Amino acid sequence: MELDTSTMTALWGAVVLSGVYHGANPGMGWPLAVSAGLMEGRNRAMLNAIGALAVGHLLAMLAILLPFSVMSAMARWQTEIRIGAGALVIAVGIYLLLNRRHPRFLSRIHPTKLALWSFLAAMAHGAGLMLVPIYLGICGLDVADTGHDAARALMGQNIASAFLVALAHTLAMTVAGGVIAVAIYAYFGLKFLSHTWFNLDVVWALSLVLVGALGVYFALRGH
Repeated sequence: MELDTSTMTALWGAVVLSGVYHGANPGMGWPLAVSAGLMEGRNRAMLNAIGALAVGHLLAMLAILLPFSVMSAMARWQTEIRIGAGALVIAVGIYLLLNRRHPRFLSRIHPTKLALWSFLAAMAHGAGLMLVPIYLGICGLDVADTGHDAARALMGQNIASAFLVALAHTLAMTVAGGVIAVAIYAYFGLKFLSHTWFNLDVVWALSLVLVGALGVYFALRGH
């Protein structure tokens, strides 16, 4: 099914906005970039930390999206796949609402391994899952020919879409988190941060439930 321009624009807008949302969330790591810059007293240390966080986040997005890109080639099961993905996202959101404790293993990772920390933090918080319903709306799920050649072509197309979605999302996440980190490091300082800390745990969990519910809704509508 071909999506109209307005629908496709809205879906790609959601990819970018979710990236900005992830970047603004302290739980995705920008305070660690500020800390790295302040501890070493060098701008480059903060920029390197932002880059490492971006690499880890990108890998986490791909780790979630690529399996769905393979499954989405099974066009005859497109509705079931999208409903299942939406239900999974809802379940993770509800779990995070009930369990507010942050994973302890994240605090045991050495500060120099920021890419690994970012990857595990994104996986633990379900950041990649938030993209799945949006991604399944973007990638091609419907083909007239369900033979092997058509399935391979569709799989290749959807894998490429997974990389594009992950890259666009991570770029938006990096810019948003980077801007906040630079502003605090260069202008406001840790004192400002200590007085304005914001916790998005509940909002994060509710947003997962919302995105999952929308994914199920649009799957049932046949979009």
